[in-house]
Amino acid sequence: MNTPICDFVRKYAQDKKIRLHMPGHKGASILGFENLDITEISGADSLYEASGIIAESERNASSLFGCDTYYSTEGSSHCIRVMLYLAMLYAKSKGKRACVASPRNAHKAFLSAAAMLDFDITWLSSDKSTSYLSCSVSPSEVEALLSRSDEITAIYLTTPDYLGSIIKLKSIAEICHKYGVLLIVDNAHGAYLKFLSPSLHPMDLGADICCDSAHKTLPVLTGGAYLHLSERMSKAFGDNVKNAFATFGSSSPSYLILQSLDYANKYIADGYAEKLASFCRLLEEKKRLLEENGYVFFGDEPLKMTFCAKKYGYLGTELGEKLEEKGIFCEFSDPDYLVLMLTPENTESELDRMTEAMLFIPKRAQIESRPPLFFLPKKVFSVRKAYFSPSVTVPTSESIGKILASPSVGCPPAVPIIMCGEVIDENALKCFEYYGIKNVTVIK
Repeated sequence: MNTPICDFVRKYAQDKKIRLHMPGHKGASILGFENLDITEISGADSLYEASGIIAESERNASSLFGCDTYYSTEGSSHCIRVMLYLAMLYAKSKGKRACVASPRNAHKAFLSAAAMLDFDITWLSSDKSTSYLSCSVSPSEVEALLSRSDEITAIYLTTPDYLGSIIKLKSIAEICHKYGVLLIVDNAHGAYLKFLSPSLHPMDLGADICCDSAHKTLPVLTGGAYLHLSERMSKAFGDNVKNAFATFGSSSPSYLILQSLDYANKYIADGYAEKLASFCRLLEEKKRLLEENGYVFFGDEPLKMTFCAKKYGYLGTELGEKLEEKGIFCEFSDPDYLVLMLTPENTESELDRMTEAMLFIPKRAQIESRPPLFFLPKKVFSVRKAYFSPSVTVPTSESIGKILASPSVGCPPAVPIIMCGEVIDENALKCFEYYGIKNVTVIK
């Protein structure tokens, strides 16, 4: 597997060209990598009009994923907006207004896309969830929805979700296609799923459009992501992809991130599947040891360890603090869960340190408290109208009866508790307080 972007940039740096172009550092070593940070000079290609080395590198990625694959240097958030733009084109091709059905654990980029693109949303609520971060959806629920509504033009699913649950996509994909509905998947946490045996990647299970945050689980710089299209979608809308990326993205994509994505192709081709399989076996051994000592796990994603903290007698945040005292930093914690994201780049000794630290924590009596029950709030405005209304940030304690203007969550986990245009009621306030959200942005 060649690395055309890396090769070009390294040669440019080695030849010590005179840089009378952006960026302003001119390749001078300040942080140490500036000589590899370039812009769209002659021969460097251009991400949104790729026809040279970037196009060649994207073809390499496509060969690995088995579908048309495109790069983003602005993460899956950028890809999510592109996916939903393409979903609107699909709906228009069917003579319909775009209406996307999604569980409520969608990333906040889904809402910003809805605000910009003004499509309709049907929320798929689930009474089986123990967290707003994880919403299971079954094939029967999708079938029931599509059988009673011909307005839905796309199903949008987040899988794996932030807690590591994976939705069974194959049957859902078959149902979507039966009704002529797109299946769109935010697979931000699951780029590596392609390289398991068998593959669990959404594109191999029938998704029409999918995004992966390469940087989350592959050795790629933060911001590197993929957009994947099925053959059917490529034939219909492939010519629109780069324009969609350009519409929502910076006109100065990072060549450092592009090099990282480029080199990831070689990394994957050179035995990554075997390395991943070996690491997953090692991780399973650690999970079994921790389970034997009283820990309980949530979810079924191979590269996540999501601890049900209260069953061990602690809040998730408490467990996270105890790990930090040992120099171990988790991905995310809240009152109920502690989430560790691991990859084959974590060494066996690091896994041993983590396991020893968890075993050092004494088990306590199970905490019986549960998260507040969630009830769908009243919707007053569309996401678009709420998003673009004059707004003000207020303490959550003063928000009862007000209408949420924009998502009031940071990253992680970047998943809203209630949605733009919905009324903040007492139940929502309890949820805000439980999850530590102190301020919200509401319509004036």
